[in-house]
Amino acid sequence: MNESTNRTVVHMDLDCFFVSVSRLLNPKLEGKPVIVGGGERGVVAACSYETRKFGVHSAMPIKMAKRLCPEAIIIRGDYDAYSKKSDEVTEIIKEKMPLYERSSIDEFYMDLTGMDRFFGSYKYATEVRKKIISETGLPISFGMSANKTVSKVATDEVKPNNQMQVDFGEEKNFLAPLSIKKIPMVGEKTYHLLRSMGVELVKTVQDMPMELMGNVLGENGITIWKKSNGIDNSPVEAYSEQKSMSTEETFEQDTIDVQMLKNILIAMTEKLCFRMRSENKMTSCVAVKIRYSNFDTHTMQCRIPYTGCDHTIIARVKELFEKLYNRRMLIRLIGVKYTHLVGGGHQINMFEDNAEMISLYQAMDKMRFRFGEDKIHRAAALSFSLRGFNPFNGLNNSPVKRGIKT
Repeated sequence: MNESTNRTVVHMDLDCFFVSVSRLLNPKLEGKPVIVGGGERGVVAACSYETRKFGVHSAMPIKMAKRLCPEAIIIRGDYDAYSKKSDEVTEIIKEKMPLYERSSIDEFYMDLTGMDRFFGSYKYATEVRKKIISETGLPISFGMSANKTVSKVATDEVKPNNQMQVDFGEEKNFLAPLSIKKIPMVGEKTYHLLRSMGVELVKTVQDMPMELMGNVLGENGITIWKKSNGIDNSPVEAYSEQKSMSTEETFEQDTIDVQMLKNILIAMTEKLCFRMRSENKMTSCVAVKIRYSNFDTHTMQCRIPYTGCDHTIIARVKELFEKLYNRRMLIRLIGVKYTHLVGGGHQINMFEDNAEMISLYQAMDKMRFRFGEDKIHRAAALSFSLRGFNPFNGLNNSPVKRGIKT
């Protein structure tokens, strides 16, 4: 690989982000074992390094975490504070970096290809990191290499609050001695399968034929093999904040069937929530829209705690509809819209939802991804889909008079 084709990709990750922000708000938490999460039946959304040495990790039930670390201080999440701090970091990166991608509320990729000839990529990334720490008070780590995968692994290796560079040509040597669990896309199930094959280190995968990984794990196996060999051509995609998403239904015949209208709203809400979760987003503002037969159009919205869960938003959508529909006229169109979207959904949902609810949503979404979006939904949405309305249409190609907007 000649110098002109070398890429320079930086991965930055805010260390223990939720805990770090909470410590800024309450300095008494500094140096103490901290767990951010919901109530007694909730799960761990984030935990400090002081608790991790006891075996505590994210997504663990709070009760189990307390047994492992009885001294832990358990606090509720403050998503408004987290969102504000994330935006502060994003503004610094936006100002300083020529091309960046915000992959979650606390994680960023940057492309500094070609900067070495002017300034020095590693030196420049170091200065940006120092600026973030100085201006926000948050610890942040980064890894730099020729691609996203190696840079992300490098970041994880130097945490907390540190940095490193993997030189061009050294990607395989850097990855080789690490556990295969370090490779992105290797989850618990894949890890246990690989362990059953005698695979523990990345080097073992590097020495295997790519075809063998493909035979065992399909396309994912080939991707894991490439990542293990330091091969990742995925680009840093320019970041642009998605502000809203919405869906609406225009009826062929105006209606006053209130129960049917409520069922449609439930179906719409469920559809949008699934899409939000699939994009790792949440909303804090929900709106309902009604257009009467005389084309008068009315909209009402409300602010809610950040969430991506159907059951939370459905209740508010019903309330908005009850307040909005007060003329008892025939309705031509109804719609639902989410605004103030932010990233990092699955982590934050842990703040308020118990372990059973999180498991339910994960199982439902897994079924939708595998078998199709219309294969599982609430009874209200099902009852109306049997009448000829498919609430899951419009995600990729919008039919006439129906669709989803972003």
